[in-house]
Amino acid sequence: MIDWKIKGREFVNCNCNYGCPCQFNALPTHGDCKAACGYQIDEGHFGDVKLDGLLAAGMWSWPKAIHEGNGTRQLIVPENASPAQRDALEKIMSGAETEPMTTMWSVFDAMTTTRLETLVKAIEFEVDVNERRSRLVVPGVIDGIGEPIRNPVTGNIHRARIDLPHGFEYELAEMGSGTTKTTGGIELDLVKSYGQFAELHLSHAGVVRG
Repeated sequence: MIDWKIKGREFVNCNCNYGCPCQFNALPTHGDCKAACGYQIDEGHFGDVKLDGLLAAGMWSWPKAIHEGNGTRQLIVPENASPAQRDALEKIMSGAETEPMTTMWSVFDAMTTTRLETLVKAIEFEVDVNERRSRLVVPGVIDGIGEPIRNPVTGNIHRARIDLPHGFEYELAEMGSGTTKTTGGIELDLVKSYGQFAELHLSHAGVVRG
């Protein structure tokens, strides 16, 4: 198994209500699961391949809950990366060279039957986890924003977090609101649905804790 490790940040926008029942081992809000995700790698490597500063993205869709399988996925790697870096990112997000079921990507891949061609595109992604703000744009494919949840009466910013000490994606995630539209292999039209902002520290053995 190739040794790999990344530290970075993510923004995830899925079709569930705020809080996302999946985070609590419950069934998704509408019975199915659809999401678009953006990733910023601040530091990382895949074997000898450096991944510092790279962006990546992906879209996933399941007809029911994730654990019931039959999912479809499409990964997006950056056009400004080298072929070796693109290959490394694709393998990491495919759950390859990873101890089974120890990262979200490994879980997703195990529950996926349709793997669409990986896209090589320009990716624009900015994310501020603490402020719960993000912008994810892949021209012609993804147009998404993340923002804080607001009180429906006062309009004041509302803050909530999910703490998963034994999770396979993050240890602590900030909750927000996401609005994302995608085209192509997986079409999404999400409006003010579940937005997740988190610091990532992952390796071939899963979440690096503490």
